[in-house]
Amino acid sequence: MPPKTKTPEQRSALQQLILDAARELFVARGIEAVSMREIAKRVGYSPTTLYLYFQDKQHLLQTLCDHDFLTLAHELRALEQEDNPLAQIKALCQSYSRYAQLYPNQYRLMFMTPKFNISKDTTTLRHGNPEQDAYAYLLAMVESAHQQQVFRPEAGDSNLIAQTLWAGIHGVCSLQIIFAEDDWLDWQAYEARVHLMQQTLLAGLLKPA
Repeated sequence: MPPKTKTPEQRSALQQLILDAARELFVARGIEAVSMREIAKRVGYSPTTLYLYFQDKQHLLQTLCDHDFLTLAHELRALEQEDNPLAQIKALCQSYSRYAQLYPNQYRLMFMTPKFNISKDTTTLRHGNPEQDAYAYLLAMVESAHQQQVFRPEAGDSNLIAQTLWAGIHGVCSLQIIFAEDDWLDWQAYEARVHLMQQTLLAGLLKPA
């Protein structure tokens, strides 16, 4: 008897199940160590079924990459628009850190797993489009503030400033994900650490009042 044809909703649900299982395995064991057969076993289907949805592991990885980065971009775009670029940058830092806290597995895979990145040649996302590219969204805010000449001249161009802000907030996020349950340190509140990092970075980048 031939297998029952799945509805579009069932196909979408199974594809999401495969992506979630792949993400967990990639984070736990590393991308190169995980096979399509292992992913299939995790979701309880045959490897043949996976190949109905993804032509190979690279295709699965790229789909997962596009999905998670687009989700992040939408999360950041959903933040309340502030009146000026500096206020927007502060709100963006807070929203980014919330994403890391709410979706630690996604964050681990996107920013803490070796060889996980977007290829401009294969991604379905539009590189440089602030609606789909989170870095482009941050960069647009920094460029707007730069045009208002609020940064110190020695701070460098907009890309350098944006990447420095990102690196600082990423440091707080990654430490939270890896060591939050470690009782060796008396960790202060996550939100307080994010806020102080943001304030410290901006204090060094902005012209004196």
